[in-house]
Amino acid sequence: MHTDKGFSHQFTEALLQWNRTENHRQMPWKGEKDPYKIWLSEIILQQTRVEQGLKYYERFIKTFPTIQDLAAAPDQQVFKLWEGLGYYSRCKNLLEAARFIANDLQGVFPNQYEDILKLKGVGSYTAAAIASFAFNQPYAVLDGNVFRVLARIYDIEEPIDTTNGKKNFSRLAGLQLSREQPGIYNQAIMDFGATICKPFPECAACFFSDRCEAFLQGKQLLLPVKEKKIAVKERWFNYVVLQHKNVIAIKKRASRDIWQNLYEFPLIETSGPASLKEIHLQLEKGFGFSHHDVIFKKEIFETKQRLTHQVINFSFYQAETCEVKDIPGFIWVGWEELNHYPFPKTLQEYIINN
Repeated sequence: MHTDKGFSHQFTEALLQWNRTENHRQMPWKGEKDPYKIWLSEIILQQTRVEQGLKYYERFIKTFPTIQDLAAAPDQQVFKLWEGLGYYSRCKNLLEAARFIANDLQGVFPNQYEDILKLKGVGSYTAAAIASFAFNQPYAVLDGNVFRVLARIYDIEEPIDTTNGKKNFSRLAGLQLSREQPGIYNQAIMDFGATICKPFPECAACFFSDRCEAFLQGKQLLLPVKEKKIAVKERWFNYVVLQHKNVIAIKKRASRDIWQNLYEFPLIETSGPASLKEIHLQLEKGFGFSHHDVIFKKEIFETKQRLTHQVINFSFYQAETCEVKDIPGFIWVGWEELNHYPFPKTLQEYIINN
């Protein structure tokens, strides 16, 4: 691994030259100086591909052009706009931070890295992005693209998901940073990682391949290294779509679990695939509906959704009930009103198709 400043300077200068002449990656927030818009784009892009996040960014900017507009919006409206993007804690933190800025900071977005870092849902990467893009402050971003680029050009085999690895990569990212153009440099290295130094890189198009340590040793596909494997938990969600005439029972998820603050039908979670008999028993035990109270339709809609750490197996049971019962935490709404409520992606797809 090169440790001399000359090598790091060579890469930085070559990257900025590539950015000026060959980087044609277009995104609506590139070159943006408004910290609100930069912050919004960065929160949306956490755990989200740019292609998917683009329409959400444009939708949010159109609906909430200022941070005051976002802060004043009802929770349900904001979560509905976020629907389908996943990782809903981001939306909750977004609202909390917007209201803090609007109410406690008189609507003025903080302009120092340390103060930006204090905002709910903002980590070191997001704070560095906002500080450098909006205020031209010398803080290096370190996301998946940057980890990959640095690991390859320096041939670093240290795992990027360990405490020491993160510390050493953070130090190296800071050494690489252009002090004169930190915002431009940060965007350039992320664009380079997204378009050239991809997981399956286009080394033939790379301006630095003749000096890239990983390429020279044929190791580019082996880097970066990760130490930990994510354990995936499998769960079984059985939803009973309880309907009386034209009204449906729904409730807001309030537990500290996935999809907090989104709506759902009566849920029976089981440790494995459930029989209809088990659903009947749990419906009576948990919701007070005996087998005399409901008539199940024969069709059961089943699907699956993979999250980062979980696989959710869904079964939807349609059931007619003879009366509207008062179920704690639930409301009964018309089928046509369901589109006013934010639902998890799979439930929203079920509603649209039924």
